[in-house]
Amino acid sequence: MATTQVFEPGSRNLYRDVEGVYLNVGYPEENVRSALSYTPLDGDLFVASYPKCGTTWMQHIVYSILRDGAAPANIMEFLSSSPFLDFMGADVARVMPRPGAIKTHLPFNKVPYSAQAKYIYITRNPYDCCVSAYYHVKSFHAMLFDGTFHEYFDMFVEGKVDYGDYFAHLLSWYEHRGDANVLFLTYEELKKDSRGCVLKIADFVDKQQYGDRLRQHPEVLDKVLDTISLESMRKLYSQLGEWAKQMISTPLEALPESMRSAVETMKQMFSKPIKGDFVRKGIVGDWKNHFSSEQVTRMKELIAAKTAGSDVMDLWKDTDLPR
Repeated sequence: MATTQVFEPGSRNLYRDVEGVYLNVGYPEENVRSALSYTPLDGDLFVASYPKCGTTWMQHIVYSILRDGAAPANIMEFLSSSPFLDFMGADVARVMPRPGAIKTHLPFNKVPYSAQAKYIYITRNPYDCCVSAYYHVKSFHAMLFDGTFHEYFDMFVEGKVDYGDYFAHLLSWYEHRGDANVLFLTYEELKKDSRGCVLKIADFVDKQQYGDRLRQHPEVLDKVLDTISLESMRKLYSQLGEWAKQMISTPLEALPESMRSAVETMKQMFSKPIKGDFVRKGIVGDWKNHFSSEQVTRMKELIAAKTAGSDVMDLWKDTDLPR
């Protein structure tokens, strides 16, 4: 039986641990547990990340590569072809149209793993990740948080946000960056060389079927690059509010049982109007417009403590971050 979570803005109990994953109460617990128990099919492809590190962009890249540069017909078609496992549960992964990609924000030690599946992990520097997460939560989850950046920054550095500590999540995947079935990329390199990264992703998915084809048909590669532009994604996600209205107005009995608890949650999540764009600036360095000198110092100290003994921050050695 699905349980209904009642949101109480301002409550201290809006986040909790579910099987070792720190999440807001909007995630139906039964769906989270179902997601954790999912057994990947041979050939499954996952797009993984810590929230607000380029997940949506990577989903669109993979979608477009798999379809010769075609754009999704609408937001529902895209979300069905790249379902959010953690929120919707295992059934959406089992029935998704293939080829497709399963979205997850789970750390490596929690993600459904198979040597016969492939995992694309994208990460982003912690400064810009924090800023992007702040705007996302404030715009789309005002019942969870409607405060200032200063307040959200405190939550972020304490790991009291969705999926917990940013650095623990990053390091869990960084340790597997050399695995044959893991492709590890940064948002910053994707911005710097989108064409090169698209080819790298296509090779990883299937070099002969996708990578070689894009090289042999540069017009298809150009089409992919056009489809994954910020403008194209923003246009698609402009449908999100209307799609959400349709979903929450659909009687629960008309929905598959596996979707009912998630839609019940959506009814509350979208009870307030969306105040911003799902796809926002899409730039590197926006942290400079938000971080105070004291916050920079705190983040530098946190990085030193959390990444001691690791070279993970070398991922951004060519990025203009505080040293």
